[in-house]
Amino acid sequence: MTTTPDLPEEKHVTTGATVWLTGLPSAGKTTIAYELAGRLREEGHLVEVLDGDEIREFISAGLGFSREDRHTNVQRIGFLAELLARNGVMALVPVIAPYADSRDAVRGRHKESGTAYIEVHVATPVEVCSERDVKGLYAKQAAGELTGLTGVDDPYEEPLSPDLRIESQDQTVQESAAAVHALLTERGLA
Repeated sequence: MTTTPDLPEEKHVTTGATVWLTGLPSAGKTTIAYELAGRLREEGHLVEVLDGDEIREFISAGLGFSREDRHTNVQRIGFLAELLARNGVMALVPVIAPYADSRDAVRGRHKESGTAYIEVHVATPVEVCSERDVKGLYAKQAAGELTGLTGVDDPYEEPLSPDLRIESQDQTVQESAAAVHALLTERGLA
C-alpha cells in the first residue's frame, strides 16, 4: 500500500470571476485592483491582475491606439481573463477599454462560458485624473506631445449600467476595494 505525503494545510478558494475595472487614465483602476488582490489572496483566492500596460507591452506590443487596435487589445485581455476565471482564478482587469461594444463582447464571452463577469466603472472626473496624472499623459497631451488621450481628445464611452460605480475621488483606495469586495461577496464570489 502506498501513501501520499502530507499536503500543506494551505487551501485555495477556487471560485473564479473576472472583475473588469474601466475608467479614464489615472482614475485609480490599477491601484484599486492591487488593493483588492491583496484582500482576496488573504482569503485564499487565486488572483491575477491583468494590468493593461503590461498586457499591451507583452501580448499586444504590435498594436497602436486606433479603435480597431484598442478593440483587439481588449478582446485579447478578455480572452485571458475568461480563461483564468473559468479555471478558478479571480482575474482583476484594470483596463481603460474605452468602447462599450468591446466591453460588451468581453461580457458576452463570459456569459457564453458561464463565467462570472463584474464590470466596475471607476468614474473619476477627467479633472481629477489630470491632477493625478500618474504617467504624465495629461501633461504631454496639454503640451501637444501626445494625441489620442482617452477622455480628452479620444472617446471614452462610459458604461451605462455597470455592476458597480466607484467615485474614487470621494473615497480611499481601501474603501473602493472594499466596495468591490462587498459586491463580490453579495454575488457569492468572495
